[in-house]
Amino acid sequence: MERLTINRVEILGRVGTDPKVAAAGQTRIARFPVATNEHYKDRSGMLHEETTWHNVAVWQGRGIEGFDGIRKGVLVHIYGRIRNSKYKGADGEEKYFSEITANHLDICKEENETAVAPGGFR
Repeated sequence: MERLTINRVEILGRVGTDPKVAAAGQTRIARFPVATNEHYKDRSGMLHEETTWHNVAVWQGRGIEGFDGIRKGVLVHIYGRIRNSKYKGADGEEKYFSEITANHLDICKEENETAVAPGGFR
């Protein structure tokens, strides 16, 4: 009997750098980091903030038509799946990395903004 498995991740965070866009056959792919923050108190009651960086890959044409609104500092809501890959580095060693392959991306309008991102990136 086949068991049901789920590979789904959802993040809300800020884009860390302008995306690197590359051609991939008949489509394009954008890659960029997104930072999420977690706040917690330690045993002494002191407040801490922990930032986690996520590598994100967004493929054009999978419900996402363009990358124009994605830029450093923009708040984005992303869900997709985690993909693990490996490659050989310049030193010949195998390197491993994880990234989120986005199935959905929204650029979030913040309260002090007057314009809405074009297209909503759904």
